[in-house]
Amino acid sequence: MSFRLIYGFHAITAKLRHDPAAVKEIVIDASRQDGRARDLLAHAELQGVRVIAADGKRLDGMAPGARHQGVIARVEGGRKLAQLDDVLDTLEEPAFLLVLDGITDPRNLGACLRVADAAGVHAVIAPKDRAVGLTDVAAKTASGAAETVPYVMVTNLARTLRELREREIWVVGTAGEAAQDLYAADWPVATAWVLGAEGEGMRRLTRENCDQLVRIPMHGSVASLNVSVAAGVCLYEARRRRSC
Repeated sequence: MSFRLIYGFHAITAKLRHDPAAVKEIVIDASRQDGRARDLLAHAELQGVRVIAADGKRLDGMAPGARHQGVIARVEGGRKLAQLDDVLDTLEEPAFLLVLDGITDPRNLGACLRVADAAGVHAVIAPKDRAVGLTDVAAKTASGAAETVPYVMVTNLARTLRELREREIWVVGTAGEAAQDLYAADWPVATAWVLGAEGEGMRRLTRENCDQLVRIPMHGSVASLNVSVAAGVCLYEARRRRSC
């Protein structure tokens, strides 16, 4: 039987909700006594999952370089996709999501996951059609972020965007022809940022289900940015405003 490690409170809590039988044990920093840690421990106890208290050095040694937040779980089997409701229902702050429409290059997906992890995004959402999926190449490029950022694949992206809006999550699409400049535009704290593939951009139905469109100002000769670079620009501007 093969095992792997997943890190972070969101990823592990979602795993306990959706597939508790796969979680074999959880190692948590003994110094974590906050509400998130207590909630996770209560959920693990409810599911009968073994919990091991350890110091930070042990956790760092188990997952070198990973942003584990003081909690690591050993789970059975390969990677499984997250469920959007599981992710959203465990949030303790306004949602911060990245939506990718039409990304077919696994290295671009991996780079987007890495940016999403660094910016503190709660989940990355992508359609099942016209999308690469979480391949080994994507996971390798993500440099560990494939384990820390929940990856959600949905059958109907337009419907999912409508559901996010019903949850009062503001959907911001990026388009080169948008009238609003990223740095001049305003948006609520709870947001889902939508990016399409370089060149093609978002599909029509995706665009129509955005609350707002913004553009990244381009001051040189190139007309567009790689999707992972564009994601970094947008997500870090959103993160800066959330921090303020």
